[in-house]
Amino acid sequence: MRLSLSTFSTLFFVLALSAPTLAQEGHPLKGSWIGVWESNQVHGDDIVVILDWDGSKISGMINPGTDNIAISTATLNPDNWTVHLEADAVGEGGRSMRYVIDGTLQELELPNRYIVGTWRAGSGRGNFEIRRQ
Repeated sequence: MRLSLSTFSTLFFVLALSAPTLAQEGHPLKGSWIGVWESNQVHGDDIVVILDWDGSKISGMINPGTDNIAISTATLNPDNWTVHLEADAVGEGGRSMRYVIDGTLQELELPNRYIVGTWRAGSGRGNFEIRRQ
């Protein structure tokens, strides 16, 4: 009986230490994302995206602190891990400019997963890649 109690105690200790690593991380899009959106004449090539999940919807901001583009629509399709974002920005001459960003989550199982895809706004379009920090 003493051997099985010792074995049980050791197993319990190992499981208790590993529990935090087995815990879920939360929504796969939640967090800060940094990367590039190529050929963006208005807002430059560097991009920062902050995404949040309130339990029912995804919200966020593109380039917070500089260009402040609020995300108006954000969806994630868990069947194929595609992401769709829409945001309204101010373009040249103060015109309204609607960004539509479509991508796919890559390396979902890793904490620093990334999204690759395309963006378009007016006549501008290009590729983008953002990596979660």
